[in-house]
Amino acid sequence: MEVDEIDRGQAVVLLLAVVVMAALSVVAVGSFAQRIATRGQAQTAADAAALAATTGGRPAAQRLASANGATLVSLVVTGDDVTVVVEIDGTLATARASNGP
Repeated sequence: MEVDEIDRGQAVVLLLAVVVMAALSVVAVGSFAQRIATRGQAQTAADAAALAATTGGRPAAQRLASANGATLVSLVVTGDDVTVVVEIDGTLATARASNGP
């Protein structure tokens, strides 16, 4: 089989395209994984802050949110129920806890 002059180097271009697509896929997966990890961290901080708020109020909630790398955005107390919202890197998470039965 004879190779024409015009066909030479096409494998290099195809290989380069495959390498670029693989690199873009790795970056996309890494970004997605980072968002998932941040969401989990924010939810953990919200859960901890809500539980702390049931017995220690706002100061305890702020302390636990901060200890988990989050900022307490809001805290609402309704009877025995507490609802908190925390933020980490623009990701919000909400949690509720109760001090009652």
